[in-house]
Amino acid sequence: MIHRYQGLVALAAAIAAATAFAAEIRVQCYSDGNECEVTGDLAKRFEAKNPGTKVIIDKVPYKAVVETLPVQLAAGEGPDIARVTDLGGLNKYYLDISPFLGARTKYWEDNFGPTLKWMRAGPSDKGIYGMMTQLTVTGLFVNKTLFEQAKVPVPPATATWDDWMEAGKKVAAATKTPYVMAMDRSGHRFAPLAVASGSKLFDAKGTPVIDDGYKAAAAKFVNWHKANLMPKEVWGGIGGSQYRDAFEEFANGRVVLYYSGSWQIKRMDQQVTKSFDWIVAPAPCGSGVCTAMPGGAAFVALKRTKAPADVAKFLDFLASEDVYKEYMARTENIPASLAVAKAGVTYDVSPVAKAALKVFVDDVPKIAPANYELQGYRLNRAVFLPTAQRLGQAVAGEMSTDDALKRLAQDMDEQVKAAK
Repeated sequence: MIHRYQGLVALAAAIAAATAFAAEIRVQCYSDGNECEVTGDLAKRFEAKNPGTKVIIDKVPYKAVVETLPVQLAAGEGPDIARVTDLGGLNKYYLDISPFLGARTKYWEDNFGPTLKWMRAGPSDKGIYGMMTQLTVTGLFVNKTLFEQAKVPVPPATATWDDWMEAGKKVAAATKTPYVMAMDRSGHRFAPLAVASGSKLFDAKGTPVIDDGYKAAAAKFVNWHKANLMPKEVWGGIGGSQYRDAFEEFANGRVVLYYSGSWQIKRMDQQVTKSFDWIVAPAPCGSGVCTAMPGGAAFVALKRTKAPADVAKFLDFLASEDVYKEYMARTENIPASLAVAKAGVTYDVSPVAKAALKVFVDDVPKIAPANYELQGYRLNRAVFLPTAQRLGQAVAGEMSTDDALKRLAQDMDEQVKAAK
């Protein structure tokens, strides 16, 4: 009898051990700064409150999110939650968590409403698929030390792209800096220049177009490279639509100006501040508009999960006001939650990082409707990727700007038709 009792106890213990983490959530995460580490720390707090759930953070390079994750999802594989930037393009793989949120659905709609649209398939889609881990804003980083050494005044808040290039040329010449400006190799980063050059990005039917403004921006951009004002290797040194940032060019003092975005602040403060003084300039102007490009990354729930309720619960935990506010403060990101943005986030950062964050936050209300429309457009990668590829070819001298724009228009048209 005793042996039988001991056997039952052992069996119960084995079953308990096997089911201790009956719900396992795998979160694929990439970091701009410390997002994955902070998520992992918050996950431990979630596990303590939900002892039946285990959250595993798989940190991957951004390239894996862009290139590998879509292949995994198409094959029915992949994580339960992923941190992605192609918000609308991956919609068909998303899990709608609203059925699991109950009364909390209103909280999500009230606080994340504007960005929830970016993850949906279209106007009729009312699903809740994920939570923005950051609201990003593109912007111009300035090597302030070089301006001071050259005794060239920093252009005012109303300065145009051309004003910045002219000032940068004076600084580069005076300080023997190799180049004036670098821009991340990304159609997303190019869009503010296009809109500032007069582009509407879309026609009356809501279809993306290469209009006169886009053509003017492309010609200007390629000519800057031809004039050796921008390093050709960033856009012209790799093929296809591959992404490449130009952080190292700026950090190493090879450029006076660097067009990237708010996600670089932590990296700038950690790696650049010790070398030279830098600031973020207000959004460059043109054609009556001074605009940046909105964006960001989101943790999205994925259909292939075997624990949908637990996935929803974890995302709701991250989205709760106190946790989300802490997440923003610790990752030094701009909040997408209206309540947290209104209450304000206290950032424990250096004065230079705090000043940079303020410039980006102040630029948000100035963002042109066309840029918001493009970010929320489900097929925006049909614009972003061909832009990087074709303008990259023009920069490399593989084709003329006119031919590159013709190919770009064809690429966009084909991709949009194929998607429909």
